[in-house]
Amino acid sequence: MPHRRTYRMIVLAVSAVVLIGSMRFGFSDAWKSQFAPPASANALEEPASAQPKANPPAKPAAESEVVPSAPQPVALSNRLTEYHISVRLEDDGTLMGEQTLSWKNPGRKIVSDLYLHLYPNAFSPGSTFLSESGGQLRGVKMQPGGEGAITLTELTTDEGETLLPRVHYVQPDDGNVKDRTLATLRLPEAVRPGQTVTLKMKFTVKLPQVFARMGKAGDFVMAGQWFPKVAVYETVGTRGRATEGWNLHQYHGDSEFYSDFGIYSVKIDVPDTHIVAATGFQTKTASAKNGRKVYQFYADDVHDFGWAASPRFTTVEDSFSSVGVPGVRIKLYLDPQHKDLADRYMHAAKSALAKLGAWYGDYPYTTLSVIVPPADAEGAGGMEYPTLVTAAAAKDDRPGYDLERTLVHEIAHQYWYGIVATNEFEEAWLDEGFTSYTEDKLMSSIYGVSSNTPLEASYLTHPEPLKRDAWQYGSSNRYAENVYMRGKLVLKAIEAKVGESAMNKIMRAYFQKYRFRHPGSAEFQKVVESVTKDKWNDFFQAYVYRGEMADFAVDSIRTLPADKGGYQSLVVLRRNGGSAQPVTVLFHFADGTAVRKTWDGVQNHVQLELKHAVPLDYVAVDPMYDIVLDNYRFNNYLKAEVPKKERTRLNVGISQLIETVLGTLAW
Repeated sequence: MPHRRTYRMIVLAVSAVVLIGSMRFGFSDAWKSQFAPPASANALEEPASAQPKANPPAKPAAESEVVPSAPQPVALSNRLTEYHISVRLEDDGTLMGEQTLSWKNPGRKIVSDLYLHLYPNAFSPGSTFLSESGGQLRGVKMQPGGEGAITLTELTTDEGETLLPRVHYVQPDDGNVKDRTLATLRLPEAVRPGQTVTLKMKFTVKLPQVFARMGKAGDFVMAGQWFPKVAVYETVGTRGRATEGWNLHQYHGDSEFYSDFGIYSVKIDVPDTHIVAATGFQTKTASAKNGRKVYQFYADDVHDFGWAASPRFTTVEDSFSSVGVPGVRIKLYLDPQHKDLADRYMHAAKSALAKLGAWYGDYPYTTLSVIVPPADAEGAGGMEYPTLVTAAAAKDDRPGYDLERTLVHEIAHQYWYGIVATNEFEEAWLDEGFTSYTEDKLMSSIYGVSSNTPLEASYLTHPEPLKRDAWQYGSSNRYAENVYMRGKLVLKAIEAKVGESAMNKIMRAYFQKYRFRHPGSAEFQKVVESVTKDKWNDFFQAYVYRGEMADFAVDSIRTLPADKGGYQSLVVLRRNGGSAQPVTVLFHFADGTAVRKTWDGVQNHVQLELKHAVPLDYVAVDPMYDIVLDNYRFNNYLKAEVPKKERTRLNVGISQLIETVLGTLAW
């Protein structure tokens, strides 16, 4: 789920500082030429077979058309959960639901208590989510009177024994007694290892005004995280866990979700004017009766189920296959504002799936649905669910590349959120950072639009550990800065060290090994070490666990006449943060001579001695931006001939950054 508003705000701030600095220091043309950063990497080279096949143009779909499909003949996941849900959308936007939930104990211990996430209660007064978020998310504010909630009205065993009096709310993260997003109950009979418990429940959801991924806006409804969902019971070894047990967290201002894989069979009853998009595939044609329609959807080997409904959707669909995409029906549910942009959406969806399938592995599902929310449902845009994504809201009938960027980001989530199901409560970077990294690869490969890594690194003013609970970051901006941006740059730093080919192998190996599982940061490190045949502990400790950034600096220069003529220069270099790695150092002399040396960066500091016929002019460390995670570049350059108290430290390639800033504002 992208935080583009945060990025834009940071860009504006950085651009102001950069422009002021450029006016103050007056760069020379020689300096600009010497340190202009290299052109962005070319798009990933792909075999011809990985490109989208030339299918016939996408055609508008009959609203009742059903895609032929069938359940997976072989289970791809452990299928620990099974949901059979019937839900009715009332005229006022209320959801009336019934569900039968079955949960299988995957552990080796007897389980006596069950835990349920009741996410819609995040929109109730006093919730931890509203307290932490201040009632806004990604620039969208919760409207007065727009609260939401979920109420369990019945809860019984499969045999009919009532369990509702046993339910009570728990707040393991902050003790906020007003928070009702996590509930527990003692089961009448404990669930032994390998056994299954089945519960029946009825519930009512008061949808909020669209905000933070779900709600209603006029006649548009986005149902995300809308039903009682069982928590994840982690076994020994899951993400390094030493003892088995429930993974329990409330819904926080910056956290997303974590669920087990299973089967979903869902009936959705809506007014007959509405068109429904949902996770999975439709199993039968929806027929109208008494002013209502009932849609039926099925999905297996997924860990969530989302849906949307509107009477105003323009629907377009097409079939697609390529290397890694055995066959998928892509469905667009467009707001009328974007009905003429179907080709752009379809091209982005097909191209992204083709690249992802070729790079990482098979897309295992038969459908992919894309929802374009209306302008007044901005809070529903830019979100991922299994086999279903929401694009940015249709606020402009002539959008720029934001349309494609948001969509390919959400489709990339199908891999790093949907198939590799990481714990977004505790290690969100494994989803958002990986997805942001993949987003950049997709935009470069498909559209030739590349990001400016040095500029992005300069955004990172408050680095924090990546393996951290989402709500422990200092603010929403810091969460986005680290989980999205710094997480992405950590992956780019690995790529810079091992090369693009080896990085592609790392990402593919990680996906293949942990598809339909719940890996953690340690598991990713093991894959990196397995592919590269090298140790990466220092790197992961510095950048993943301690939250450092790299900082290579020219500390001091001392130039003196040499005894036998010429000049002797003593240069002290420092590594103030990050893990050890080789770095290029450029020494530029007054006669125009340039000498490059490589410092291994193992020690915290080193003194280098140079002799030359003329004095040393300046020294620059990492002049070509090879150190991806260096965000503190004003100390990378030091001029020698200026008296010490007046030495000016300049940001390398600042003029190029100014040009990039101005271009980036068009994101």
